[in-house]
Amino acid sequence: MIAIRPAEPADAAELVRLRRLMFQAMNGADRPGPWEEEAQRLLELQLAARPRTLGAFVVDGDGPYLAACAVGTVEQRLPAPGHPTGRFGFVFNVCTDLRHRGQGYARQTTAALLDWFAGQGVTRVDLHATDEAERLYRSMGFAEHSLALSRDLSKPLG
Repeated sequence: MIAIRPAEPADAAELVRLRRLMFQAMNGADRPGPWEEEAQRLLELQLAARPRTLGAFVVDGDGPYLAACAVGTVEQRLPAPGHPTGRFGFVFNVCTDLRHRGQGYARQTTAALLDWFAGQGVTRVDLHATDEAERLYRSMGFAEHSLALSRDLSKPLG
């Protein structure tokens, strides 16, 4: 059985390390930078906050390292007919360290996060999947729900 536990503020640096690995897997480039320090600071604050709007579940690895994580946030929107609480979840980080892949950690940490979302009154959870992870998420009940458009405000139009 896989031992899943909620992340604590002391896990913040390791969660950032796994986030960096996730980005590296997504776009093939390792991009360290000042974002890591800010991400760690925010994780420490959000993991200590009560009540939490950030859910994070981890599997311990070797020594001080985490083997895997699933992290997401709850967003409060206005209620709607299909979403009477107006609480939506977004999964923004699922990653398994290369040394621990193929053991079901991504599935189990994501399942723990989905259970946590349900306990928070969340009625819909969104995520962006890589091609490699799409099959996993579909097997967990995720499906396309609509065309989503976004705009990067850090870049000028044109």
